Amino acid sequence: MTQTVAPGENYRCGYIAIIGRPNVGKSTLMNALIGAKVSITSRKAQTTRHRITGIQTVDNAQFIYVDTPGFQTRHSNALNKTLNKTVSNTLLMSDVILFVVEAGMFGEADQQVLALVPKDIPCILVINKSDHIKDKAVLLPFAQKVAAAHSFAAVVPVSAKLGFQLANLQGETRKLLPENAPIFGEDDITDRSEKFLASEIVREKVFRLVGDELPYTSTVIVEKFEQEGNLRRIFIAILVERDSHKSMVIGQKGARLKEISTQSRLDMQRLFGGPVYLEIWIKVKSGWADNEAGLRAYGYE
Repeated sequence: MTQTVAPGENYRCGYIAIIGRPNVGKSTLMNALIGAKVSITSRKAQTTRHRITGIQTVDNAQFIYVDTPGFQTRHSNALNKTLNKTVSNTLLMSDVILFVVEAGMFGEADQQVLALVPKDIPCILVINKSDHIKDKAVLLPFAQKVAAAHSFAAVVPVSAKLGFQLANLQGETRKLLPENAPIFGEDDITDRSEKFLASEIVREKVFRLVGDELPYTSTVIVEKFEQEGNLRRIFIAILVERDSHKSMVIGQKGARLKEISTQSRLDMQRLFGGPVYLEIWIKVKSGWADNEAGLRAYGYE
């Protein structure tokens, strides 16, 4: 990528891993920090399945945030083993770690993720959804309790959804980044391709609109991505494990699939800045989530 940033003295740049158990708001936090939606969100656990990079460039620093899958402790199929490996590998490559917890909640799953943090990498405790705690007197003892579990470089309560305290978090993170020239261009917001982002947008809509009815092992594959001038033609297959799951995605008289397609196309047009022709269909592929060769074929690291 073309480098256009002219770093001054004391310019800082580095990789920042965002980790935590599922559903603490890691993807929402990264999107809020960089000011653009590059990592998908939903209430369904394990929405994030890939290592997603979000880039934020300011006058004196470049923050390269890496959103990771929520560390999975409940299931041990090949998909979850692959996701957990992604988390572990990301930590080893990071300059700073943001360990995200939900305000008022710190259980065994959080402790298992915290145990993965290398001792020699600075880690900030990020208490997300702090706006959910009505009695602020409760927040301080909670923060003290979690902070006692690790030698954190800083503790920052935030609300990713409301944008509360994000500038403070950015300031604390910058202090810990190494002095480096920027790696990406000043206008870059991710290192992922448009093809990848298109598949993630559709997967988000599937999880949001189908909800808990559909097993999380469903996935999305871009079968063709063409660009003619400003127009993008995108052909996508949604993979499900059973015929009954296929009918869930289609919905009554095709209404749900139509809504998935409409919302996906509008999101793509906003992100890509141009018109999108989108076709989506559904394929039944049983057992893909427990097949390591299949996972690699579908883009899982």
